[in-house]
Amino acid sequence: MTLPTSAEGISESRLARSVGIGRAHAKAIVLGEHAVVYGAPALALPVPQLTVTANAGWSARSCDDTGDVSLTTTGSAARPRETQASDGLRRLTAEFRAAMGLTEPLHLDLIIDCAIPAGRGLGSSAACARAVVLALADLFDRDVSPQTAFDLVQTAENVAHGRASGVDALTVGARTPLLFQAGEAHELAVGCDDLCIVADSGEMGRTKDAVELLRAAFQRRSGAREQFVRRASELTDEARQALADGESAQFGARLTAYHELLRTAGLSTGRIDAMVEAALTAGSLGAKITGGGMGGCVIALTRPEHAREVTRGLRQAGAVQTWEVPLRGHADHAR
Repeated sequence: MTLPTSAEGISESRLARSVGIGRAHAKAIVLGEHAVVYGAPALALPVPQLTVTANAGWSARSCDDTGDVSLTTTGSAARPRETQASDGLRRLTAEFRAAMGLTEPLHLDLIIDCAIPAGRGLGSSAACARAVVLALADLFDRDVSPQTAFDLVQTAENVAHGRASGVDALTVGARTPLLFQAGEAHELAVGCDDLCIVADSGEMGRTKDAVELLRAAFQRRSGAREQFVRRASELTDEARQALADGESAQFGARLTAYHELLRTAGLSTGRIDAMVEAALTAGSLGAKITGGGMGGCVIALTRPEHAREVTRGLRQAGAVQTWEVPLRGHADHAR
């Protein structure tokens, strides 16, 4: 695609055809929350049922004091609304243009259709950022390497969340479960046919508050951080091995133990705890909070034949929506 030297004088029909499209999906952390930023391993699961589609184009509007990017967001949870782009997406767009050597002063329009509930630990911001990167690459007809895409998404994530681990940036573009550690990701070996039920508590997670709470706890007691990271690493490593060996019960037990680690640290809520207990009572092999904490979602490891009962139990305990995510292959529907 050849870009015009300016947007002025471009016909409406030309603009209508000049659109780039990018897509990404949600993710769920299986084990490793919080500890991963200190070098511990984390296991992450793509959630392809929850998608983001970004459309990027340029318009005849000129750049002015309000910036050179406009953003329209849509999705199941909100009416379409147009705003100036968030700081993270604005930075991402600027970094993309710099990386690609694009200097023309065009006003960009971004339309993001996001089905991922925000503030639930499902990677909505990273998925939106990745979809925008791919939409811009499509619009400007540029090839973007996996490393460049990751770096650009991290640019937006660091603005939005501070020190981002990189788990979200990688998993929102992955097709299989991942092991993540020290900035590198590897495909997880899966030796069982179980599935994970991801259940939305309806409570907004508070990642920044959770991070500050944990940091304060580490500062109050000498060796607390090392103890937390060591225990988190043990559980994650044991879960990874159990998953590879097809030891579903052992894998599930590590999930529940990790929930207890996070609950003891004050990162769970009453509703989340009730949902975890309900899942276990209904036949889940293991369940825990997933994501930053203080709200958000529960993830429950379940044999397929028990999925309906576990889903019912989660709903009765307060879940507002659930998704079945097979560890091998992916379902296409939400219950």
